[in-house]
Amino acid sequence: MKKLFISTALLLTGLANAQTNWKVDNSHSKLGFTVTHAMVSEVEGKFRIYNGEVSSKSDLDFTNASISFTADPASINTEDEKRDGHLKSPDFFDVAKYPTITFKSVSMKPTGKGKTAYELEGDLTMHGVTKRVKLLAIGALTTVKDPWGNIKYGFKVTGVINRKDFGLNWNAVLEAGGVMVSEEVTLNINIELNKA
Repeated sequence: MKKLFISTALLLTGLANAQTNWKVDNSHSKLGFTVTHAMVSEVEGKFRIYNGEVSSKSDLDFTNASISFTADPASINTEDEKRDGHLKSPDFFDVAKYPTITFKSVSMKPTGKGKTAYELEGDLTMHGVTKRVKLLAIGALTTVKDPWGNIKYGFKVTGVINRKDFGLNWNAVLEAGGVMVSEEVTLNINIELNKA
């Protein structure tokens, strides 16, 4: 009887500690952002090279999920080669000196505003500076299985950061007042995950 009790306890402990591991599907994801340009319009951009891993409680419970993400700032793409070159320079990302952007989660809590809505908090390191950021992550209602047997799940992640907090300080003053590039950067991230 004692052996049965111990075996059951070990099984339940294993189930309690079970987790689901995921990898970001780069070909179906987008690490995007927008900034205000010249006080009158928005310019969109994205990073083409990135990797991410997620570990969740289960297929559909991402409370306190562990998330790690890396992006290559040299892969920035705003559909303008000259502007991209400027963004890679010491005026902005200084990619030769700071070749990696990283994000590491510290908490992921349900917002109470929907079954799959989470407040995601983590440490973002960019341009050699690490800051704690808060993001909103809205998950899909369920997982799906694609025709090749892969289990998939997805998130829409949004938030706003101030680029000057990370030492990306370059700007130009407009003749009529205001600045060329906004300090605030809006993150627009679509993530598709493959179950590992």
